[in-house]
Amino acid sequence: MDYQAIIETLGFAAGNERLVRITTLDGQVLIGLPTSLDAGRGASEVFLRPADDPDTEVALALGQIQDVSLV
Repeated sequence: MDYQAIIETLGFAAGNERLVRITTLDGQVLIGLPTSLDAGRGASEVFLRPADDPDTEVALALGQIQDVSLV
């Protein structure tokens, strides 16, 4: 999946409170709700609240994402 499509999907999901399934370059799969997306040159990361642990928030570098889809 190209970088722009990743940003668009994550942005849509964050703005509409939709869960996403993220596959990283090393094969890890995360399902959660994007709470913040920073696509700027300095940070380039998404913050995600995992579906199975709503009290936790993780940061994931956009460059480590292979694929994103809405759940």
